[in-house]
Amino acid sequence: IWRGSGIIHHTMSDTIQQLQPSEFPPLLREIADPPERLYIRGALPPTEYKCLCVVGSRKATAYGRDVCNELISGLSGYPIVIVSGLALGTDAAAHETALDAGLSVLAVPGSGLSEDVLYPRTNLGLARRILESGGALLSEFPPDYRARPESFPQRNRIMAGLSHAVLVIEAEVRSGTLITARLATEYNRDVLTVPGSIFSSHSSGPHMLMRLGAVPVRGKEDILEALGIETKQQETSATPQGFSAEEGVVWEILKTPVPRDVLMTQLNLSAHKANVLLGAMELKGLIVERMG
Repeated sequence: IWRGSGIIHHTMSDTIQQLQPSEFPPLLREIADPPERLYIRGALPPTEYKCLCVVGSRKATAYGRDVCNELISGLSGYPIVIVSGLALGTDAAAHETALDAGLSVLAVPGSGLSEDVLYPRTNLGLARRILESGGALLSEFPPDYRARPESFPQRNRIMAGLSHAVLVIEAEVRSGTLITARLATEYNRDVLTVPGSIFSSHSSGPHMLMRLGAVPVRGKEDILEALGIETKQQETSATPQGFSAEEGVVWEILKTPVPRDVLMTQLNLSAHKANVLLGAMELKGLIVERMG
């Protein structure tokens, strides 16, 4: 069904609607260059929720994915919407982690919202999952608009404009991610970023942003503070309940990642017992080994 306003395109799973300017997210209406039109699939989150835009490299490293999982999972239970661009790498990781954590999700692709053109095609299943969870897809492009190189910087201003803060996880100095960070600064939004290895080009962008005044993020508390959300008081224990004494020792040691040989030494167990213990904990999904 095609019409001039309201419901303009019908799919089997949902509808694409054109929002009236008065229905745009409040913060997006405030920017100097708001979109003339805005299309949506799904439903916008409550206006009292805080929107956190999470962006980073399309070629996210294992470190970047771990950081994304750690930080976004820690926001579970808070009135926060995770905003990203549905792209490969960090965007997809942010959406997936948010969905797993039960957070609201808002995706802003660089294409129209019709499934025939939704970009990237590999994330079509992720887009459907976002809608099934009660989240939304948002775009200023007509429903049948196919993504072009120039459409991505254009959509970045939508992500920055509707968010209260932008979190940059990984980025090289010349990247679309830093365009989003620059726009966020122009829109008077907080820019947060994650420190990384001085040997990685993926950390050059975040380190440059910190030199320019971005807030370094060490944990979820820094994000909650930037969003003006009070941290919940939770009871914590040294180790999760149900751990054996030996598992508890491993848990304490691995509060900071360590090489396998260092861990084996600190456990003070025979090689056989240590390998059995670590293997069992890995099977339970409690620990992960990467590159030693």
